Amino acid sequence: MLKTMLASAAIAIGATGSVMAQETIRISSAWGEVTATLADNEAARSLAQMLPLTIDMSDHLRQEKTGNLPSVLPEVTRRRDFSVGTLGLWSSDHFVIYYRSGRVPSPGIIILGHVNGDVSIFDRPGSVTVKLEAAN
Repeated sequence: MLKTMLASAAIAIGATGSVMAQETIRISSAWGEVTATLADNEAARSLAQMLPLTIDMSDHLRQEKTGNLPSVLPEVTRRRDFSVGTLGLWSSDHFVIYYRSGRVPSPGIIILGHVNGDVSIFDRPGSVTVKLEAAN
């Protein structure tokens, strides 16, 4: 029975292409540390290939921390709504950690992932330097 199930799974994967395991990253700063699960899209995969990264981030509108990546990420579908813990991309190299929910103007943001822990560590005024690395 187990062999039949494994064979069926292998056939299903072969028919649909490769399956990407969701990658987990660690986001650490002087204010604390959280993990995040990256989205299954080309922009998030490109971000993962850049790791480890250190990003100086500023507070913006008391809803998010923002900072520039060292290079641009691919353009993928954008959306306007975000929730607490969303990792996003505003422009092609502008990384965002949202610590409140809301909506952005058009063209929207690229979703890069979502924080698994308590993102409220970033809910304070001022700048912070964050390090992004594979969680392994």
